[in-house]
Amino acid sequence: MTELPIDNQNEKIETVNESIRLISKKDGLTFGTDAYLLAAYTSSSPSALAVDLGSGTGILPLLLLARNKIQRAVAIEVQKDFCDLIARNAALNGMSERIEALHLDVRALPSPLLTAECADTVLSNPPYMTVNSGKPNPSDAKFIARHEVCGNISDFCRAASSTLKYGGKFYCVYRPDRLVDLLTAMRQHKLEPKRMTLVHATADAIPSMALIEAKKGAAPSLTLTRPLILTIADGRQSADAARIYETCSFEDFLKR
Repeated sequence: MTELPIDNQNEKIETVNESIRLISKKDGLTFGTDAYLLAAYTSSSPSALAVDLGSGTGILPLLLLARNKIQRAVAIEVQKDFCDLIARNAALNGMSERIEALHLDVRALPSPLLTAECADTVLSNPPYMTVNSGKPNPSDAKFIARHEVCGNISDFCRAASSTLKYGGKFYCVYRPDRLVDLLTAMRQHKLEPKRMTLVHATADAIPSMALIEAKKGAAPSLTLTRPLILTIADGRQSADAARIYETCSFEDFLKR
């Protein structure tokens, strides 16, 4: 792996899951549970080209490649400094030949840089707040990452559909209170929801996120799995969560 200089005032470097060395910006969003669970929820397809819409630091392609769940990835990012950061993180982890970072707005897809119907898999951890919701964030990077400044959920679903091959799969993590918006946008753009898992911090908590797999051009039929409970009563990680974090996969979870 290549060691790269970082801006100590504005950046930090840490080792995260799958032994990935990750540079992140102190004024940007940090790697969290939603990103890791989305990577785990993505089915393994070792020969696939995956496209990540709104890639941030590039953590999703890094996780998928570290587990050989895909062959290569294209990371789409609208913020130029984060697009550069993706390329640096790819180099830091010896993955420059397998991750291509493109400075693009998802609303511009398809593009001469990324042609239509080229991808086997598309995934996204999209902005989940409308522009007028919540308190304005002093960090523009965080505001853009969380709010629909550069595209709403319909724009992300349209971009996913235009990028996917027929029969390709779209994976998304989203807030439960906006599920109607997500499901409506998916169907509008010929992405049929096929599997959904609600994630709860504890057994008695309301769901904090929804993980969804959709298939381009599929017939209607949605399987709602049993819920994923992250922690048990004494605060320890649940057996399901521990297994998912150990394997970066929901395969065992979905069998039970």
